[in-house]
Amino acid sequence: MTSSTLLPVDPFATGDAPQLAVADSLLTLLRTTTTEPRPDEQLEALTLAVAADLPVLLWGEPGIGKTAALTQLADSLGLPLTTVIASVHEPTDFSGLPIVGDDPEVRGVPMAPPQWAVELVRAGRGLLFLDELSTATPAVQAALLRVVLERRVGALQLPPGVRIVAAANPRASAADGWELSPPLANRFVHLYWVHDQDVVVRGLGGIWPRAELPFLDRELLTDAVTYARRAVCGFLKARPTLIHRLPSTEVRRGGAWPSPRSWEAALTLLAFGTAAGVSREVLALLVRGAVGDGPGLELLAHLDRMDLPDPETLLADPASADLPERGDLRQAALEAVVAAVGARPERERWEAGWAVLIRALETGAPDLLVAPATTLAALRRDDWEVPEAVERLSGVISLSHRADESVTRATETGKAGRAMGVGR
Repeated sequence: MTSSTLLPVDPFATGDAPQLAVADSLLTLLRTTTTEPRPDEQLEALTLAVAADLPVLLWGEPGIGKTAALTQLADSLGLPLTTVIASVHEPTDFSGLPIVGDDPEVRGVPMAPPQWAVELVRAGRGLLFLDELSTATPAVQAALLRVVLERRVGALQLPPGVRIVAAANPRASAADGWELSPPLANRFVHLYWVHDQDVVVRGLGGIWPRAELPFLDRELLTDAVTYARRAVCGFLKARPTLIHRLPSTEVRRGGAWPSPRSWEAALTLLAFGTAAGVSREVLALLVRGAVGDGPGLELLAHLDRMDLPDPETLLADPASADLPERGDLRQAALEAVVAAVGARPERERWEAGWAVLIRALETGAPDLLVAPATTLAALRRDDWEVPEAVERLSGVISLSHRADESVTRATETGKAGRAMGVGR
C-alpha cells in the first residue's frame, strides 16, 4: 500500500463543492425567520415597560426563550443589543476600574468604564441585556445598583436612549444561583416568562410574534397622568401600610414588593398603559410586576371602584343611569347607591334608589338586585309609602319570611294594589 492511500479524506468536501459551505447554507435557511403581529400579553407588557424606560427583569426557567425574546425585541425596535453576562464579570466591570492618572491628588482617581459601556455611549442608544442575573454574586449585584437605577457605569453616564432588561432563572434551576438582594430586586419590574404552545410551534415553523412599541395617544397623555396619580395616591391614602412593606422571606425579597420607588414605577406603568389603551391582563402583569401580587391586585380592585359611576349622579337621574356591564362592578354600583341613601335617608332619595334598581332590572341580570333591595327596604320609614315602581320587582324577587317586616306590611296592606317583594 502506498503512502498516498493513507491520506485522510475531508468529510466536508466532495468534488468541487466544500460541504462545510453547504452546511452553512442549510444553517442560514434554518435561522431565517419572519415575524407577524400577534396578540401576546407578556411581550406587550415587556415592550410597554421598555417604552416607559423602566428596568425589566424576566424570570423564567432555562431554555424558555428569554434571550431569544430580547434579541427579537432589539431587532424589532431597531436598537443595538449589548449582552452582558453578569455572573462572569467582576464588580469593577460595573462600578469602574480605578485608574491612577498624572496628578491624582488634584484630579483624583477616575473609575474607568468597561468597553461595552463606552460603545453604548458612543452609539447613543441601545438595549442593555444583563443576563444570568441570579447567578451573579452579592458583590456584583451591589455594583449593579447604580447601573440599573442611575444608569452610571464607573464615571460614565449612559445616555437616555439606553434601555435596560435583565434575565434570571429561579434559584432552584440556576447554576450556583443566588437570591437577588432586596435593593436590586426593588429596582426592577418583574415579569415571569412562560412559553405559549402556539407561539413556540408557529415560531419553530419560522414565524414569531413581532414586538412593537405601544401606540401612545398624544391626546390622552395629560388625562393618563392625572388618572394614574389619582389612582395610586388615592389607593395609598386608603392603604398606608402598603407604601413600604419589605417581605419577611429571602425568596420574596428577591422579587417585586411595595416601596415608594416601586409605587412610582407602578404609577408610570399605569399612565403608559392608560395612554396606550392596553388590556386589563397586560396592566395586571405590569402592576403586579412592580409592587408584588397582593398590593398589585388591591390596586387593580381600586381601579375598578374608581371607574364606578357616582351614586349621587345615578340618584339624580335614575331613568338614564348608565350601570357597568360586568356583574361584580354592577353590584358594587348598586350597593354604593344604597349606601348613599343610607348616609342621607330622605323619602325622595329612597324612591330614587328604587328607581335605580328598576333601571338595573331593565338592563341586566335580576339576581344582582336581591342584596341591594333588601338593604334599601330596611331603610324605609313608617310614613313612607312604597313606590308603585316596586311592583315590577315582585315578579323577580320572591317574598321571603326574612324580608323586612315594614316592607311586608306595606305590601300586604297597600289598598292601591302596590306590593313589595323582598327575597333572598
